[in-house]
Amino acid sequence: MTRKRRGEAVHGWVAVDKPLGMSSTHVVTLVRRAFNAQKAGHGGTLDPLATGILPVALGEATKTVPYVMDGRKIYRFTVCFGEERSTDDKEGEVTATHPHRPTREELLAALPQFLGEIQQIPPKYSAVKVDGQRAYDLARDGEEVDLKARTILIESFELEDMPDADHAVFRVRTGKGAYVRSLARDLSRAVGTVGHVATLRRLACGPFDEPSSISLDKLDAVRHSAAPADFLLPVVTALDDIPALALTEAEARRLSNGLTVAYAPVAARLALSDLADGTTVRAMDGERLVAIARLHGPEIRSVRVMNL
Repeated sequence: MTRKRRGEAVHGWVAVDKPLGMSSTHVVTLVRRAFNAQKAGHGGTLDPLATGILPVALGEATKTVPYVMDGRKIYRFTVCFGEERSTDDKEGEVTATHPHRPTREELLAALPQFLGEIQQIPPKYSAVKVDGQRAYDLARDGEEVDLKARTILIESFELEDMPDADHAVFRVRTGKGAYVRSLARDLSRAVGTVGHVATLRRLACGPFDEPSSISLDKLDAVRHSAAPADFLLPVVTALDDIPALALTEAEARRLSNGLTVAYAPVAARLALSDLADGTTVRAMDGERLVAIARLHGPEIRSVRVMNL
């Protein structure tokens, strides 16, 4: 006998402005409770030290989480020069010191080497898996963690401010898998010193940004005085960058039942000519998201069917 899931069938996204000192898991729990939702998850972890945009998926939106995690992120962060720390942020133990403080000119000269596709070694205190275990678990147990460099994308990296000799504020736009703590560590070394992240804020995560976000305090307030659903964004919000295919009711029914749909009549009806074989699309029945699908030769095949 299948056990009935507690809560209500709530579907959509909530862009939370995560406060300092709270884990991403705790935020998800609070949002799920606010909406009395059966199911919830998030679209990209933020450390307790970090603030900013944490997209929380409810119900069927959890099926679109990978597309948010693959999206671009924008961060503003402060580097403190002179101390390297075990976690590459201010919460770790000091592991190295250096007297040099970089000038604005030195920093600006170093930034271009961190643009485009670069090789980056994640922090030892990260969620990267080593032989099936999280790196941060191994590091906390005192084990030596040997993480391999991997390719990441840095689209932009700008120096915004230098409030004093010990600190510099940066804004960076990254692709999937980039660690800001590693950027701070490597940039500091590139200018002849050491450093760590002192503050970190995520300004955007995929299609979610500050204007679309809500604080936990506000969410808690409206929970008692109005419908929190007013702050629930559609499931399809996570798929803004994916081409949409408008299906007929009959075609939508076929995809929903796990059957394929012929692509040629859909393309002819919508005058499509530039979608290549293998393209991921969002199959729509009016405003309703039917499925995340993929073009496979002459057919449209569902990847994830939505129960909306």
